[in-house]
Amino acid sequence: MSEYFSISDCDVIGFDLDHTLCRYHLKETSRLIYESFTRYLVEHKDYDKDLLILTPASWDFCFKGLVVDLEDGNLVKLAEDGTVLRATHGTNNLRTEEIIKHYGSKREWKNFNSLNTSFTKSTKYYFYDNYFDLPGALLCGRVVDMLRKRGNEVNSDFWKDIVAAIDHNYNTSAFKEDAGWYFPSVKRDPGRYLQPCSESVKTWLRSMKSAGKVLLLITSSHSDYCRLICDHILGKDWEELFDIIITNALKPGFFSLVPQQRPFRTLVNDVEESEGLPSLDKPGWYSQGNWPHLHQLLKTMTGKPEPKVVYFGDSMRSDMFPASTFGNWETVMIVEEMEGEGVPRCDAAKTNEAQAEPQDKKGKFEDQGMKAPSAPSEQWGSYFVDTHKSGEGDEESQKLTWCCHSIHKYSTMAIPSVESIADLPLDYKFPRFCPNKPCTTGYYPRPPDSLLKKFQSQSS
Repeated sequence: MSEYFSISDCDVIGFDLDHTLCRYHLKETSRLIYESFTRYLVEHKDYDKDLLILTPASWDFCFKGLVVDLEDGNLVKLAEDGTVLRATHGTNNLRTEEIIKHYGSKREWKNFNSLNTSFTKSTKYYFYDNYFDLPGALLCGRVVDMLRKRGNEVNSDFWKDIVAAIDHNYNTSAFKEDAGWYFPSVKRDPGRYLQPCSESVKTWLRSMKSAGKVLLLITSSHSDYCRLICDHILGKDWEELFDIIITNALKPGFFSLVPQQRPFRTLVNDVEESEGLPSLDKPGWYSQGNWPHLHQLLKTMTGKPEPKVVYFGDSMRSDMFPASTFGNWETVMIVEEMEGEGVPRCDAAKTNEAQAEPQDKKGKFEDQGMKAPSAPSEQWGSYFVDTHKSGEGDEESQKLTWCCHSIHKYSTMAIPSVESIADLPLDYKFPRFCPNKPCTTGYYPRPPDSLLKKFQSQSS
């Protein structure tokens, strides 16, 4: 395998939509998601109204990569080997001795092997790896605090209510029916939550089509929400940019399930046809589906027995792991946390965000001191690296987080946004993650601060 990766070497360029092609105003969106989930619990499940009250400081707890242990209400941050680096019960930090009491002297989280090898959902834990459900981590912590305050036992029962809140707001009919609070709010004022793509990204997409690449959009969002987003971020003619559009893809099952379990379906007025398709024989807009049938179509469209595909996404569980493991695709992970650790935002992204956000909304939450969910956390530290101490008197050592390790293992490279590479020629050669190279190698335009410091200290 080459040490470099180039888009020009690929036949098919695929994209996830949310937090990949579409950047959100994270603070506004996170507040909306938290409120949408919480209002359901308060109004339908008789939870305390106090859950709706947040201070700007509360958002420091909101941190991607946490795992909630549904059996005891703990949230944990894991090292690459499954060691518990930090933990809370509810939102309250566990001290080193409390972590050892829970997880033993080696601080081993017992479900790590299951999570690390399959990324599948479990009745015992939940992994927060994307911004669409991330405010749920803060809500989980606060619900556990509430149960403790009431003197109730903390067990996995509370999770059933959280899942019901998610389903109420995000199920496939919610957009059409104006159900819940999330979709009605975004429909009412999309510019408050969605950032339009920069002209450089639109030009980049067109240049790939002009170069004869097959462009592919695969999103788990339903067709009606996908259309709203793309109309806003790419313009009304956005469908012309893509050869194949797949909505309600239900990743990661799209990659891992056999065709009989998840056939493609055609859409009529955003309603899926009840009869699944036996195969995929032409480009177009489809719903659900599976990787083997898509692979056959891509072979026909490219005229190649094994077309080379690169897929851009932001979720380890839904995008990177299944696309690289089952599809054998090249994968580019969008890691917005890089911008929170010294990696500069490109000019197009900064200009675009400034133009996208109405003047009366600017500074509203910055002035209150709300942390962006992609920024490092006082309570949880860095997304990439953390200090580890086995017990009293032990020396601290620097460990890669499990999330950081997974990026290196399942991604070809990592970037903070598609804008960061949109102005580069298609044949630009990016250094890729390689087992025999330092793990700082695959980040573009440069590694995050915490990783740089770790490897500089090792080499000094």
